[in-house]
Parts: sequence; structure tokens; C-alpha cells
Amino acid sequence: MKFPHISWNSIRFKLVVGLLLVTVPLITLLLYNNFYSIRVVHNQVALSNKNLISLYMGQIDTQLRDAERNLIGLMTSDYDIQSMNIPNSEDEYQLAKHHVSIKLSSDILLYKSIDAFFVYSDSRSDLLDVFKLNIEFAERDQVEQELHRILGSHPSLKENGSRWFVRKIGQDFYALRVLRSGDLYIGAWVNAKTLLVPLNLIDLGKEGSALLVSKAGELMISTDTLPDGQIDLTKGFEHFYMSGSKNSLLIVGEPSQEGNFSLAAVIPDRQILQNLPNLSRLTLFISIISIALLPLSLFLLRHVLLVPLKRLITVMKRINDGNVNVRIESYKASDEIQLVNRTFNHMMAQIEELKIHVYEEQLSKQKAELQHLQLQINPHFFMNSLNILFNLAQVRNYELIQEMTLCLVRYFRFMFQSNLTFVSLREELQHVRNYVRIQELRFPDSLTCSIDVPDFLENIPIPPLVIQSFLENSIKHSVTLEEPIHISVSIDLKETGLEPYIEIIVRDTGKGFSEHVLAMIRSGNTVIDEQGEHIGIWNVRKRLELLYGGKASISCYNGFPQGAVVEIKLPYETKL
Repeated sequence: MKFPHISWNSIRFKLVVGLLLVTVPLITLLLYNNFYSIRVVHNQVALSNKNLISLYMGQIDTQLRDAERNLIGLMTSDYDIQSMNIPNSEDEYQLAKHHVSIKLSSDILLYKSIDAFFVYSDSRSDLLDVFKLNIEFAERDQVEQELHRILGSHPSLKENGSRWFVRKIGQDFYALRVLRSGDLYIGAWVNAKTLLVPLNLIDLGKEGSALLVSKAGELMISTDTLPDGQIDLTKGFEHFYMSGSKNSLLIVGEPSQEGNFSLAAVIPDRQILQNLPNLSRLTLFISIISIALLPLSLFLLRHVLLVPLKRLITVMKRINDGNVNVRIESYKASDEIQLVNRTFNHMMAQIEELKIHVYEEQLSKQKAELQHLQLQINPHFFMNSLNILFNLAQVRNYELIQEMTLCLVRYFRFMFQSNLTFVSLREELQHVRNYVRIQELRFPDSLTCSIDVPDFLENIPIPPLVIQSFLENSIKHSVTLEEPIHISVSIDLKETGLEPYIEIIVRDTGKGFSEHVLAMIRSGNTVIDEQGEHIGIWNVRKRLELLYGGKASISCYNGFPQGAVVEIKLPYETKL
């Protein structure tokens, strides 16, 4: 995949980043505020219920502690217990057992949190237990059998330190306390349902529930049916936590100081938060909608602003390349964008019109300058021509005077067409041959000239007097009476890369250019020597620059073994 390059300084980048910098922090703050509010409510509710649970757990521990103290008192100071422990006879044991039963029956009424007291003789496997009146026979029988099993078959469970321990007997959980004194085990037990009775007074809301939990995290009993069967009660109760299949229940509890169980409260989250879940869902919905609308916002931003801006930039790039005639096409957009487009198109129309006027003025100026440059040659040649006629008149060679006069007529007829920017190569070569003939009449037997050009190039347009100017320069600086001079003109079509060009080479057999003259020609200045200022080469170069810009070139150098060489390269154009 290719990703477009985006400038950090572009309006598109700044708008998109600005939109994200505004929306993302707002959405983040909204979500954080929502979760923070929920956390604060959870903390407050958990703290309140923690204090309430701790209060009730303290009451339960106090009652269990009082019952335990009563058992210790019986074990250490009661005469009948001591008689049952070390009886002198069976009758004494039975009498002591009867007295203990009476005493325990009166004590059981004082402890509302205790369901039964018992005394177990290990040597006789005899169990004495006293129950409250509300205990059913089936439950009594089931607990007695479990006590026989615990105290008779598992000595390791007979002692359990100073703590109440939990046992599941049948379908119910019980808290038991066992103390040993010689041959006797004195203890008490209470059904978890009995411990839970005071907890029904706790207001945990319509769906809240109080429960007793064993040390292993097993549910002993609860005031109401739990709303979720997947509650984890094994994490301890040092801190509150969320549990349930969807973490929708607040769990808070307090461990007992007297037994290996805990008192806990389970409160549904929807009851705690009340309307806050709706607000939370609304906040989440708004956040999701905001995030979902963010691409739409970016799309609208792109459609309303970025795309029109891109179209404007595209047109401006084309204008920067020189295409001032391009315009922004009409399309459905905002009023401000349409106003910008109309204003831009109107401005470009005015600029195009102004550029046309400036271009026409430049063309007029270039044409006037070109005509002036062409006419600069005429006075110089006119003086030379009159000098030739004068010399011929002196020798009274009337035939040559007639030929010379005819050549001059043709020459000046061509020169008087000074308003022409281009002529065909055929016309230029006819003029060159006519000019060479004039010079041959001036320097008989001292000048020869050859012209080599393909026939298919005779119709191409070239600037007038380009070839003739360099022929004139060669004749002026190379022809002498001591040694004949040959001038050759070769014209051909060349091609470099994809652009063909016309190559014109003017070569003579004279002494060539001096280093001083070559340096001045290559610098683009007019040639100045002891004979004065020479503007021929500078004239042609200036004309070519006006007509072709940088597409034409002139190179001057010395040939081998001698002679001056001028290379002219013109763009290949087939139409005048």
C-alpha cells in the first residue's frame, strides 16, 4: 500500500490533528469521569456496608465468646462436671449427668445464638446434649450422629484450639466449639440459620443479601436467594470486590474473630448505582457515537473544505507551470468556497488578459528590435557595394558592372524585406549565393564558396541573414590578395535525444579566430579590436535569442589545421 505524503505544515494535517486533539481528550475525560463516578459510589457503598457487617459480626462474636466462657466455667468449677469426669460409681455418674442436664437446660435459655450444649464421655461413648425447643428431632438426631463420629472416630478433630469450627451436617452448616477436660468433651453447636436470624434486620436493599461464608469460601447460608450462581467467595474480605458472571455484584465482608467463617454482604451493582448505569450507558453510547462520527466528521471536513482546497491547489500548480488559461470548474460547494472560486476565476481571467497584452507588447518590442538589428547590416554592406562599383567603373568593365548591379538589386530587394521574421532556407541560400557572387566580383580568383544542403530542408524556416552574416565575417577577416580563401557552408538535420535540430556549419581556410576574439565571443560581448567594434556575431546571437529563447546556440572555434569554424544550431520547425 502506498500512503500519500502529508506535509506537517498543511492545512489538512492541522485541521485533522486539531479535531483529534479536541475530541479525543473530551471523550477520554467523559469516560474517565463516568468510571471515576462509579468507583466513588462503589467505595462509599462498600465502606457503609463494611461498617454495618463489622457491627453484626461483632455481635455474633460476642455471643459465641460468652457461650464459650460459660463452657469453660462449667469445665473448671462445676462439681457435677468433675463428678462425671471421674465418677466413683455408675450411680454417681448418672446423678451428676442429671444435674448437668438441668443446669445446661437453664443456661441454653440465656444464649440466643446457641442451639445446643453437649457433654460427651469418651470412655462410655455417652453423649448428653440439651437443645432449644425449636430444634426438630430429625436435626437433633443428625447432629448427635455427627458428634459421635467426630468425637469418637477422629481424635485429631476433638481439639480445635480456641476457635469455633464449621462442619456441614446434612444440608446445613453448623458452627461447633469443643473443649476437653479429662475424659469429657464439653461443647456447643449452632446452626448457621440461627446465626443468620439477626442479619434479616440488615437493610441491604431489595436485591441485596447477607450470607455466612466458610473459610474455604463455601456458602453456608444467605438471607435471600443469590441473584447470580457464579459468585467467587474465595478472595477474602480485606477489600471489597466485584464478582458474578458479569462482575455485577459488590462483595463486602468481615471475618469472625471467634470462628473460621465470615459474614458477607452481596449487593447488585444496579441497586448501588440506581440510575447511574443508565447514565453510564448513555455516556458510553455518546462516546461510541462520537468515535463513530469522527470518520464522518473527517469525511465532511474533507468534502466541505479539503477537496475544494485541493482543487484550488491543483489549479494553482498548473498556473505555476504557465497555464494561465485554466479555471476552477463549477461544482456544488459551500457559499464561501463558491465565492472564492468565482473570485479566483475572475482574477485569472484578468491576469490572462493582462498577460496577453504584455505578451503582445513584448512581441511588438522584439519585432522592432529584430528589424533594427537586421537594418544594422545594411549600411555596412551598402558602403562596400558602392566601393566595388567604383572600382569596376574605373576599369570600365561594363559587363561586370551590369552583373554587379543586378546582384545588388537582388540583394537589396531581399534586405528591404526587413519586416520578415523568418524566410525559407531556399530564399536564404539564394541570397547567400547572390552575396557570394558580389564578393567574388570584388575579389576575383581569391574567394571560392561551396554550399551543401539536402533538398528536403529547403522549405524549413530560418531567420534571415543568419548564414550571410557569418559569410560576411569570414570574407571581411580572412580574404586577402596573397592567398585564396575557400568558404564552405554545410547544412544538415541532426537529432539529440527526442528533439531534432538544424546544424549549420560555416568554415573557412583563413587564419582563424584569435584567442582574444574567441574569449569575447564566448563571453557574449561584442568584439572590440584595433579596427573598432564588430557587432556581426553579437547581432546574430541576439536575434536568435529573441526568436528562439534558449533553444538556439552559436559556437565559434578554430578548425584544423587552420581556419575559423562557426556552428549554428536551430530548432527544427517545418512551418513559417
